[in-house]
Amino acid sequence: MAGTGDDPQRDTVDEMLAQWAHERPDLDSAGMAIVLRIQILAGVFADRLKDALAPAGLAPWEFDVLSALRRAGKAGLSPTDLCESAQLTSGAMTHRLDRLEEAGLVRRRASREDRRSVTAALTAKGRRLIDKVIGARMADAADAVAGLSRKERTELIRLLRAASVGLERVDA
Repeated sequence: MAGTGDDPQRDTVDEMLAQWAHERPDLDSAGMAIVLRIQILAGVFADRLKDALAPAGLAPWEFDVLSALRRAGKAGLSPTDLCESAQLTSGAMTHRLDRLEEAGLVRRRASREDRRSVTAALTAKGRRLIDKVIGARMADAADAVAGLSRKERTELIRLLRAASVGLERVDA
């Protein structure tokens, strides 16, 4: 989102909204000013994620599952908990776990509490891989927002959290 025209602080969204203001001055574009920028940033961040994971040969979905299991610790997670974390159907999660198990990154075992249910956990290989990749991922995320001051990052975190919580309440 490089600056446009003579003002380095203006971006393509500013140009689009100026055009809308000219054509449809009756519309309030404040929401679009936020949503469009978040959509653009989401695309940039998705590309950066793929680039950060490429050296390890991981796809973003693999990173998501391995990360969730790493955060859960040695106890692992049930496929249901993984589905909720990743917002996937059980069939999609089963497919993902099958592929990660075939790669030797995840193992499934009968739950200690209920032998009818299964728990997924990282193998030693999976743990080493995610521990290596998460450092690079955190560094890339820090680099992505390096243009913001500490105060700006703190404020942006607060604002994005408020927007996220507000949307979760509306969608619930």
